[in-house]
Amino acid sequence: TLEHELGAEKVDIHRLLEKSDYISLHVPLNKSTHHMIGEKELKMMKENSVLLNTSRGPVIDEKMLLKALEEKWIFGAGLDVYENEPEITEGLKKLDNVVLQPHSASATIQSRAGMAILAAKNMVAGLKGEIPPNCINQEVFKKK
Repeated sequence: TLEHELGAEKVDIHRLLEKSDYISLHVPLNKSTHHMIGEKELKMMKENSVLLNTSRGPVIDEKMLLKALEEKWIFGAGLDVYENEPEITEGLKKLDNVVLQPHSASATIQSRAGMAILAAKNMVAGLKGEIPPNCINQEVFKKK
């Protein structure tokens, strides 16, 4: 299996939080991911762990993150998205164990060029009557 080849092990989120030094969130925002990282999850994390979020702000309960950082439950955090954008939870800006980005993680020349090329490929495929290469709900094309 791929996990075996990479020396990886698939675990549930609780074991992941307990064992990881770095946790990087890459999830969509929906009912099951809203505040998926709250007080319980932050307390599970190691004291030397770092939490990174570049997905969607509300997946982390920012008030609990502030408390976790102030009370040193975790070592630090890096955020590119915020629970109530454009506002940032009061207090986060004053901490020295958090890095705050202005929601610009994807703002590189390479990233934006790649997005433009991908969008163009998807549009061309759609205009040709083909399923776009990055379509995740292909079943809509099979209904006739």
